[in-house]
Amino acid sequence: MRPLPTTQDESWRYSPINDLDLDGFVAGEALVSVNPADPAVVVETSPLADLARLDYPEPDGLTDLHDRFAEQETVVRIPKGKVASGTIEVLVTVAPGKVASFPHVVIEAGEASEATVVLTAIGGDGGALSVPVVELRIGQAANLRFVSSQQLAADAWQLGHLLASVGRDATLRGWLVATGGGYAREYVSALLPEQGATAKIAGVYFGDERQVIDFRSLQDHVGSRSISDFQLKGAVVDEAHGVYTGLIRVQEGAKATESFLGNRNLVLGEGAHVDSVPNLEIVNENDIRSCGHAAATGPVDEEHMFYLESRGVPTLTAERLIVTGFFEEILESIPVGGVADAARHIVSRKLEKVTSA
Repeated sequence: MRPLPTTQDESWRYSPINDLDLDGFVAGEALVSVNPADPAVVVETSPLADLARLDYPEPDGLTDLHDRFAEQETVVRIPKGKVASGTIEVLVTVAPGKVASFPHVVIEAGEASEATVVLTAIGGDGGALSVPVVELRIGQAANLRFVSSQQLAADAWQLGHLLASVGRDATLRGWLVATGGGYAREYVSALLPEQGATAKIAGVYFGDERQVIDFRSLQDHVGSRSISDFQLKGAVVDEAHGVYTGLIRVQEGAKATESFLGNRNLVLGEGAHVDSVPNLEIVNENDIRSCGHAAATGPVDEEHMFYLESRGVPTLTAERLIVTGFFEEILESIPVGGVADAARHIVSRKLEKVTSA
């Protein structure tokens, strides 16, 4: 087994990983339950036997831990050509206390199928550790809408991977909402191995108290005419810390690709901060349609504040309106209203610390 990562490793440089003491945990299981919403959707739970198929973006001792201790996988299959009615709901409940669990969920969207899947992670009170892997296997010409809502306890650890592989002429639309966890990290990888594959993912996070919310992303273009877009918006208050490191990779032979990644962050208190590092790695420089990135971090825009205040809006109300609107661009696009409403409620609650002083 490889050694555990430390802050000496570049991809963990901004994290509190050195504070993780595995000796304090016992191995356990998270509870994974599925409401398929459609009788044609197949749900199976079986021993996890074929981890050789996984291609982690940056394998390390933690990914080895998952592969060693993950005993079973929950697989949700949408049959070929099926348009699933209703929303498929997956609930991952992390055990409380000093328990380390390794949930493994696979969503398989068959050729020319269409479905909406919501995965919600809850629990973990008492400093639990969750090391989840979620695989999205999207077949040719399939259309998968995937929503992830991380609502773990404020003292839980999450060190997770979301691994998507998008087939020829298939489309992934993804939404990520992260509001829980003491340290919550998600590595999001979108592999586009075939021609015409599309992955568009948008995320929001809001950290308060001493939370560290950490997103890493990889948009990996192998197939020609593939398209990717990753947009992350976040806010931090109190002594919270936001982290984002993203990479677009356009590999040799991937022609006429389109890609973009963007990260915008609001820092709403003097003790809060964000580290944001977007990157590009273009091997095939001479035959791309577009490739770019953008990042911005700062307080609420003074011009926006002045505009509202000059029209009689009180200062604290103006700030609240601006922050709420900042997130709304993404929240209003989430195809499951309950997830968006829950996120709005949490954003509103955390904003009270900023706007009630």
